[in-house]
Amino acid sequence: MTEVAGQNLERHLAGNPYPGRGIVIGRNEREEWIQVYWIMGRSPNSRNRIFVAEGDVLRTEAANGSQLADPSLVIYNAMRQSGIRFIVSNGTQTDTIFDGFQSGGFFVDSLLAARHEPDAPNFTPRISACLAMPDDGARMWLSVISASRFDSGHSEHRFFRYTDVPPGYGFCVTTYQADGDPLPPFQGPPLLMPLAGSSDEIGDTYWKALDEDNRISLAVKRIDPDGSSSDIAVTNRYAGN
Repeated sequence: MTEVAGQNLERHLAGNPYPGRGIVIGRNEREEWIQVYWIMGRSPNSRNRIFVAEGDVLRTEAANGSQLADPSLVIYNAMRQSGIRFIVSNGTQTDTIFDGFQSGGFFVDSLLAARHEPDAPNFTPRISACLAMPDDGARMWLSVISASRFDSGHSEHRFFRYTDVPPGYGFCVTTYQADGDPLPPFQGPPLLMPLAGSSDEIGDTYWKALDEDNRISLAVKRIDPDGSSSDIAVTNRYAGN
């Protein structure tokens, strides 16, 4: 598994100029749960962003508010917590999932009405993940909602559930498979990735793996093995004002 995880990190991230936004969810060797989320950007509007962490919430903000052209797909809550459920996503579905949990719903049900982003011609997938920690054991969910291969007016919903995650590993989804015009959407199941070391070391590993010209912000949420507490560390390319 170590070799496969390392190869995926090198091929899909370090050797890929534009995997887009990405999520890795799993646990490190200390058996702390880890959620990694990053954003990348090519356009001025996408690049004009920072991460801000307040308590258990991570959100995007404009680095320079006077230069923000369209907030609809770039400003959102990226991480939230509902009880023992830890949510991360690349858009407004973070709040959709949170509201669903608060109403007694489930991860999958909350996303069934969600659609891919309306940003033709890319039709960016909506990617989401959740760690739930009930008494009978932790569960991880990942979701990719992408444009239908037959009709971009419809979405395909893919869900992945994991109940056995060895320490030191996580699963990754990104918005894109590679750079391109239009950008090709992520394909296949989530990729096995390494989660080695402390949360700071993990953040450093993934920040260095992302393309230096296109990386914008990265956050790592560290969650105690029993879910009793968590913290978020942020790396921003730009300073906010």
